[in-house]
Parts: sequence; structure tokens; C-alpha cells
Amino acid sequence: MSENKQHNKKLFIGKYFLPIGLTLVIFFVLSFFFPALYGIGLIFFAVFYALIIADFFLLKVIGKPPIVKRISPERLSNGDKNMIHISILNRMPYRLFARIYDDLPMQFQERDFKIDKTLPSGKKVTLTYSLQPTTRGEYNFGNIHLFLSTSLNLITMRFSVTQEEMLPTYPSFLHMRKYRLLSEGRLREVGSKQMRRLGNSLEFEQIKEYVLGDDIRSINWTATARKGDIMVNHYIEERAQQVYCIIDKGRLMKSPFKNLSLLDYSINSALTIADVSLRKQDKAGLITFSDKVDDVLIADGRATQANRIMEALYKTETKYAESNFENLYMQVRARIQQRSFLILYTNFETINGLTRNIKSLVSLSRYHLLMIVIFENSELVQLSRTKAESVEDIYIRTIAEKYVYEKKMILKELHKHGIHAMLVEPEHLKVQMLNKYLEFKNRQAV
Repeated sequence: MSENKQHNKKLFIGKYFLPIGLTLVIFFVLSFFFPALYGIGLIFFAVFYALIIADFFLLKVIGKPPIVKRISPERLSNGDKNMIHISILNRMPYRLFARIYDDLPMQFQERDFKIDKTLPSGKKVTLTYSLQPTTRGEYNFGNIHLFLSTSLNLITMRFSVTQEEMLPTYPSFLHMRKYRLLSEGRLREVGSKQMRRLGNSLEFEQIKEYVLGDDIRSINWTATARKGDIMVNHYIEERAQQVYCIIDKGRLMKSPFKNLSLLDYSINSALTIADVSLRKQDKAGLITFSDKVDDVLIADGRATQANRIMEALYKTETKYAESNFENLYMQVRARIQQRSFLILYTNFETINGLTRNIKSLVSLSRYHLLMIVIFENSELVQLSRTKAESVEDIYIRTIAEKYVYEKKMILKELHKHGIHAMLVEPEHLKVQMLNKYLEFKNRQAV
């Protein structure tokens, strides 16, 4: 919440000033031809002048300036509608008409944003509008300007309040509760059918006395020597699995789709998966890469991990470099020892692009459960289905069909090598990826 810091008052002509003034000018022009109108014109002019003086006193002398506050959240959610409130207390003893201008951050490019509102005497009015940022980073708000007028509306007073503030825009977090509820319902729908685990991990629980049937390899010789009886370490199966969201920051991820880039869609989805997986008692981790691996957050199950991931993704941007999947494989092998569920957000436009990196992806899938997410261009799909009515339309449709076919071939090639893959439209990424994670968790596939 921002407080008033500075009052800046300036006067301008009001809505009715020019029409009335122009009428008086026409009246005096006509008085040259009809002298009798001159006296009536002087009377109207005197009344007009008196009303201007009265309006001036009402706005500038008698009234107290209003109290204006901008009520905003601590941070904005990227890609979501964020509510901003402006509270105005009219301390004048009469009703005012106000036109409110808020200096929005330059990222929105809103140069004619305004709100018209009637301000009752002695009452507080709260105005609400929404902002939907499309990029992450810092958003700087400027001043609030009010153009106030009375019922006479001959003079308008500009009232400016200095309320500059910076709001950071983080990856989408407003819809997290929605997806948490969705995840709970989805698990109940899927059921609890058990499947063989592809990996195994044991977690130490306690030291106990040896009984017939215990694994002799778990004998704790130090405790045995101290106790005088054979003591063994008792382990339980670790139920939490490690979930890593791996985000490609290469040049192809800068492609735009409905105001957001593919990178932003991936970041929003990764944040949702991390939050839900932590609530499912799993461990969430993060890796970002392009020509080299940049951010690595080792999987952790603590409640603070979601905030750490959000902070790491806050200023993540593409480097317009070629993605190095071989380097990614080497870093994953070196830093992640336990079999984990890897969700790789990337994009391949051609089958040749996949062929150059398929060896690294196959190697990753040998040691971990790998899920590759690639993006489908719904606009190209729509173009490939449009009716061609000219030679130009035939060329456009043919090219669109070629790229749509390439995507299907990429998906088929990944499946042929035993790699799980999804071809998904960016706007449906959150829900489909969440359902896929819940499906693998229910199957105990890791």
C-alpha cells in the first residue's frame, strides 16, 4: 500500500466551459445585428463569470484534498489477472466527479488508461482494475492523477499523488490452489493400483536386535560390540521420489504463444509441478540449461523448496544459444545419483534437431524416468486444416502440414527409443503435465 507523499494541484478548463463560452461569443456577434441582445449578453456573461468564480472557490479554496491510496499485492503473477485497488476518500462537503489516471508500468504500454467515477461527499470509494503481465521482472508504477470537477464542471482541478512503487512479477502462482485441488481429485479418480517400481531406495529407521530372517548384511558391528548382542540396522522403503523440472533456455524457447513465450509456459508449469509434488511428500528439484547448465537446485522435500525454486525462476531468461543436451546429460549424471523423475521442457521443430541430440536423451532415460515435453503450434494445426482457395493458400497449407507432420515424427521417434514424451499446446500444459505426474506417481513408476 502506498501513502500520499505529495499533492500537486493545477487548474484546467472544465467540460462545459467551452460550449458555454462559444455560445456567449455567438450571442455577442449577433448583438452587432440585433443591439437589443447586447444587454442580455452582458447579463449572461456576468452569470457565467460568477459561476466560474464559485467553481474556483469550491475546488481550490473551500475543499480539502482527497486521500488517495493504491492497494497492490506484494508481487504480481505472470500470465494471470492481478487485482489492483485505488482507494479515494472525498473530504469535500459535496459530490465530485473524478477521472482517474494511474501511471502503469511501461511493460503494459497502456497510454490511455483511465477510470471515471463519482465520489460521494465524505465517503471512501474503492476502484478495482486488473493487470495481466506477460513477462517476468520488475514492474514500476508511477503517480496517480485525479481530474476533479463539481456539478458545474466549468473548472477542473488536477490532483496528483506521488505513489511510485516497484512490484516484482514472479512465475504464475495465483492458480496454485486450483491445481492443488485438482491433484487431490485426480488421485482419487485414478485409484491405487500398485505396479512394480523401476528403482528402489532405502531409508534408515532404527537399530534393533537381530532376529531370524534379518539380512546379515545389515549387521551394525559397532552397536553389536557395545551391546554384546547382534544388532542390525533396520531400513524402510523410501516412499518419496525425486522430481526434477529441467527447463531448456535455448533460442527455440523464446517462441511466443498468446503473449507468453514457451519459456514462460514451462516456468509456470514447473512451479505448479514443484508445489504439488512437495505436497505429495515428494522431493522437488530444478535444472535450467542452454549451451551450459546454469541453475541446479538439488531435490529437497522441505516446505521452503517451492520458494527457492520460484526465486531461481524469477529472472530466468533465454540466452538465444543452441541447447547442449550432451552437457546436460553429463551434469545430471554427476549431480543426481538417485533414480528420479525428470521432466524436460524443450522444443524441437525438425526431426534433424532431435536426431542430433537423441543419444544424450536416450542415455538420460537409462538412469532416470524421463518425460520430454514438446510444444504444439495450434495456429499451424489450424492453418493445415483450412480450405485452400488460391495458389498462395496451397503453399501456406503445405508448409503448415509439413511442420505438423514433423512434430508427429519427433514424438514417434522419442517413443521408439522408449522415452516418454508429450506433444501439448502451451495453454493446456499445466493441466496435462499435472495429470501425467499424478499418473506416474500412482503407478510408482520411479
